[in-house]
Amino acid sequence: MSRPSLIVAALAAGLMALAPVLAEARPGGGTSAGSRGSHTYSAPPATNTAPSAAAPMQRSMTEPSRPGVGAPQTAMPQTAARPGMFGGGFMSGLMGGIIGVGIGGLLFGHGLFGGGGFGGGAGILGLLLQIALIGGLVWLVLGFIRRRSAQPALAGMPAGMARQMEDRPAFGANGGGGAPVSQPVNLTEADFQGFERTLQGVNAAWSKQDLRGIQALCTPEMVQYFADDLADLASRGLRNETRDVKLDQGDLAEAWGENGREYATVAMRFSLLDATFRVADNAVVEGSTTQRTQATETWTFVRSRGGQWLLSAVQQNG
Repeated sequence: MSRPSLIVAALAAGLMALAPVLAEARPGGGTSAGSRGSHTYSAPPATNTAPSAAAPMQRSMTEPSRPGVGAPQTAMPQTAARPGMFGGGFMSGLMGGIIGVGIGGLLFGHGLFGGGGFGGGAGILGLLLQIALIGGLVWLVLGFIRRRSAQPALAGMPAGMARQMEDRPAFGANGGGGAPVSQPVNLTEADFQGFERTLQGVNAAWSKQDLRGIQALCTPEMVQYFADDLADLASRGLRNETRDVKLDQGDLAEAWGENGREYATVAMRFSLLDATFRVADNAVVEGSTTQRTQATETWTFVRSRGGQWLLSAVQQNG
């Protein structure tokens, strides 16, 4: 093979090796990353702007839900006390006492139940009656003490409050370790205008490699992903710029609240100038500074109630 042919082949191989990286050079381009609360691993609903399903998360600090998480935990099995011949509780104590008295009679020569043996009179009947009366009295006293000890927990509490406590669902049924309960969130025109400004602001900060500007618009998780992507480009001697970002169409996929936060997932189709430069000579190696390109992505925003919306996830749409 001639020398020019070798050079051309080497350049082609280099471009092929760079192609996957360069095609994903814009912020969030080509990957799906971030967190959407309890909806992180659920596909956002399709919209007119993004009728195709959004790609599942490839990078996220939210752990995938596991079967059984949040369900009431089953107690570790314990070895149950083996019931005696006469069962447990009061009857066990009663019959044990009777047998003990009988054994004592045998030891001291009075027969199994004392006196002149079983047919030796009504002594055994009197003994049984006394033991039954004493045992019954003890059982009643213990039951009364148990009931009194259980009442102070609700003492002085209004009846309605106690009733609410009784009606409250079991731990893990819909909270307290279970899946967060989603609540609807109403958005205004100002919210949608804020989403568009964030789209433009993130791209502007990305183009300047301005991590402080990205921090003002994104969650710490997304800041980390963008910083990693910028560092990866820099290690290859490249930088990416996205300019003149215009939102062509956008609509809401879903909005909900959970755990004191509000989420909004928005499908956006936008156009922009997207170019990747080689740092050494500032030559364009991918994209164009004059020809616009179009992208469709699903962005999720999060805020504390009444706070500022921050970008928390970007998902790609086919």
